Amino acid sequence: MIKFLLMVNKQGQTRLSKYYEDIDMVKRASLEVDVIKGCLSRRKDECSFVEYKDYKLVYRQYAALFIVVGVSDTENELAVYELVHNFVEVLDKYFSRVSELDVSFTKQVKPSK
Repeated sequence: MIKFLLMVNKQGQTRLSKYYEDIDMVKRASLEVDVIKGCLSRRKDECSFVEYKDYKLVYRQYAALFIVVGVSDTENELAVYELVHNFVEVLDKYFSRVSELDVSFTKQVKPSK
């Protein structure tokens, strides 16, 4: 089960966060700092799956944007990895040339014709 989704830039700034379980705001901030630090510090040749506390983290990098998904320990990591890629492909098809700023200011994003 997906617990949360984060979109983060290379500087470690959270551009989008969505939580699917109730987590206190203070714990969210702490969780995001730890998750971001853990994923951004990894080398490109390392696995994109990380165990963190009660979660498995699955992340992918697209240009300067990291998409991190926190899932329960029973979830299939490869399925989530592919889900992230499909999500990015849908964004790219629906919106022409999605950028980090488009994700940050989602109300300003308009579909291409």
